[in-house]
Amino acid sequence: DKVVLEVPAPSAGVLAQVIKHDGDIVTADEIIAKIDTEAKAGEAPAAVAAAGDAEVKPAPQAEPAVASSSANAQATASATGGSVTGGATSPAATKILAEKGVSADQVSGTGRDGRITKGDALAAQAGAPAAKAAAPAPAAAPAKAAKPSLPQVNAPASADQWLKDRPEQRVPMSRLRARIAERLLESQQTNAILTTFNEVNMAPVMDLRNKYKDRFEKEHGVKLGFMSFFVKAAVHALKKFPLVNASIDGNDIVYHGYFDIGIAVGSPRGLVVPILRNADQMSLADIEKKIAEFGAKARDGKLSIDEMTGGTFSISNGGVFGSMLSTPIINPPQSAILGVHATKERAVVENGQIVIRPMNYLALSYDHRIIDGREAVLSLVAMKDALEDPARLLLDL
Repeated sequence: DKVVLEVPAPSAGVLAQVIKHDGDIVTADEIIAKIDTEAKAGEAPAAVAAAGDAEVKPAPQAEPAVASSSANAQATASATGGSVTGGATSPAATKILAEKGVSADQVSGTGRDGRITKGDALAAQAGAPAAKAAAPAPAAAPAKAAKPSLPQVNAPASADQWLKDRPEQRVPMSRLRARIAERLLESQQTNAILTTFNEVNMAPVMDLRNKYKDRFEKEHGVKLGFMSFFVKAAVHALKKFPLVNASIDGNDIVYHGYFDIGIAVGSPRGLVVPILRNADQMSLADIEKKIAEFGAKARDGKLSIDEMTGGTFSISNGGVFGSMLSTPIINPPQSAILGVHATKERAVVENGQIVIRPMNYLALSYDHRIIDGREAVLSLVAMKDALEDPARLLLDL
């Protein structure tokens, strides 16, 4: 639901009719277009030649798709000596036909091997007698007579102008947005989410970055950012506290002997979380290159399913948008997620003195079903210590 995939046509031919357009929502087994397998390349199909860009000309009292598909199916059956009825029926189509009292023998299947699809069943429903479609009309009279005792109140003269000054627009969710909503709600309802916080002095990392960023970019062809340090610090802590890198499977706890770190990436289409595979084996340069690659693919909608599948721990960086503090939501089936935020100069106390330091608030949300507060707090402290003293990452301390 979060990737863009190509759907190959089942047969070679010329596109005769487009039924579903860009932005439409479709379900499995639903017809999205019709292909004329008899037409030659560069030659417009008969239906298109007759109607131009319009839909196939409908027969009287029938839907265009029904007339066209039935005619094509019958012509094919006559040429091959076969029958257009008696094919398999999809479960959705069977239910629709049963509800409408239509026999499968009365429907021409347009699916593979004469299979009756949901689209065929819906078309048969649309072609039901007009008397049935008009049956609900008499029920409209009681609706107008409802609550006769209520006083009649006329809208003020300025109502039209008031509505114009307060416009609204209703648009359907994209499939990606609907999937994001589904996953976030699932996480909230399934996990016992608790968040622990800490603050980290980013001065050591910033000094190290400022000292080597030019040489780093020249040597590796990518800029040295801060996310690579957060990834390294997270892996460092996960090694010390493997339960934070684990997940629940039924009544079992699965300990992962690898570190696949999900990086939350915002895109014009919505939030995606591509995975850094074996992050413990990656250098700072490898991490920065992969994150840059993920960002470009996310903007173009070219992330693959494999790049977003799995993961044992995630990092969300709300700081790039200016967030000071948040409580990130766990990405199922993972058990924890680290939220990093904007680094700001703040007054802190060091050795009894008030000093100004670049501080960043860290937030670790974890599944309290398997991770106790002790492991969560200590793992976050381990991340903090690694960031405030990057030498720990080299010495594995």
